[in-house]
Amino acid sequence: MQRSERLIRLTQLLVERPRQALSLAQLSEAWGIAKSSLSEDVAVIRKTLTEAERGTVETSVGAQGGVRFHSGMPSAESQAFLEGLAKKLSQPDRVLPGDFVYLSDVLGDPDVLDTVGRLVSMQFANRGINVVVTVETKGITLATSTARHLNVPIAIVRREQRVTEGPTISTHYVSGSTRRIQTMSLGKRTIPADARALIVDDFMRAGATARAVEDLLKEFSATVVGTAVFMATSQPAAKMVSEYFALLRVHEVSEQRVHVEPAALNEQRER
Repeated sequence: MQRSERLIRLTQLLVERPRQALSLAQLSEAWGIAKSSLSEDVAVIRKTLTEAERGTVETSVGAQGGVRFHSGMPSAESQAFLEGLAKKLSQPDRVLPGDFVYLSDVLGDPDVLDTVGRLVSMQFANRGINVVVTVETKGITLATSTARHLNVPIAIVRREQRVTEGPTISTHYVSGSTRRIQTMSLGKRTIPADARALIVDDFMRAGATARAVEDLLKEFSATVVGTAVFMATSQPAAKMVSEYFALLRVHEVSEQRVHVEPAALNEQRER
């Protein structure tokens, strides 16, 4: 196998499996290539990806040494992506009754979902997360993409208990949008021991849902290390969660106008 082919195949394996350990010893045996040659290939890939801001490659030493790829994205590309989304979502015809913004087409776009998952995973990459938690149904695709880039499982909080979930723990909360009492439940088998959870959802108004998920996870003795949402409203400014990360922020929604801006980039600049 020529080196050019090795570099392509090795890069593909790393990028397609974010944060998954890739054993150089096993590849050396499978490809009939010296491990030292593969290590040199990894060094080239690491330098190229780092310089292009496409991610980082982490190497573990030892007889069974391997490598992991951590997703990344150039800052200029991230900014252009969020600005493009904000412009698209600011179209007046997206306003739904009740002053909601139509998101289904955007959250059904595989490229958008992959990029959102990448951006969220970059924000929480060093938090030791071992599970991503979301509430059915619109947050599932976002949470799945984020979980893929973090290489952790996903746990889905249900609005109604299901026999297929096995034993569950439930809680009641008051919805921030409807002001009605809602119920949510989570299967006992879905949360790992000593869980460090990242909550991911599509939209946040007052933060009641995220707060309810936090309270529910306390019943599992889980640590919530962060909350990430695709889009949050600017009002009310004080949410029911102490800290959260939003990619987009809605400043105004009316029958005539909807105003969406990139939140993550603006707030990072302010810090």
